[in-house]
Amino acid sequence: MCVGVPSKITKIEDSMAIIEVLGAKREVSLLLLDEPVQIGDYVIVHAGFAIKKIQEDYAHETLQIMKVISGIEDEVTQPVSPTRKRTRKTHARKEKARD
Repeated sequence: MCVGVPSKITKIEDSMAIIEVLGAKREVSLLLLDEPVQIGDYVIVHAGFAIKKIQEDYAHETLQIMKVISGIEDEVTQPVSPTRKRTRKTHARKEKARD
């Protein structure tokens, strides 16, 4: 199974673009697109190629679903408590992981 990732175009130069998805940036080819794109547009990216231009709301919805499926959403939405103290078990697990 292949997964195309919705990505926002942040820079275009010739037939290449810099895209950003979930904070990561990379360069992709625009050669497979059948319609023109501009900075700020969203595209589906697969294997280094932008393959289809998509609507922004669809991109956000798809990324949200991908976050939930991968478990990222739980990490992002959970507030961090600065007053939470670590237990001895936590310290022991960290020491064991270092070994």
